Amino acid sequence: MSLFRRGPGRVDPAEADRRTAEGDAVLLDVREDAEWKAGHAPYAVHLPLSRLVEGAQLPGHLEGKPVVAVCRSGNRSQKAARLLAERGVEAVDVTGGMAAWERQGLPVRDGRGRPGTVA
Repeated sequence: MSLFRRGPGRVDPAEADRRTAEGDAVLLDVREDAEWKAGHAPYAVHLPLSRLVEGAQLPGHLEGKPVVAVCRSGNRSQKAARLLAERGVEAVDVTGGMAAWERQGLPVRDGRGRPGTVA
């Protein structure tokens, strides 16, 4: 059974990386601009939680794809996953967020594609 079928759930960073790197889902980084620029997963899509709360929709190319939401610690991404699920999007979030992602040695890049840091 897929985690995405039961509504918002949680996955660890390694599972999030596997699902999104293989194209099974989209990694949606919901942190604010400065955090994103400091460091993010190389293949993540950026849409801050503040914009989602204001009613922003996912970019059209993401429509119909499961979403794995990530923030710095896992709090905002949990809210984003709930909000997206309410809108009919299959969504989970990353336990421990980008901080846990970085601790597990997964790639983090800055706005110029160089090694980044989690802010």
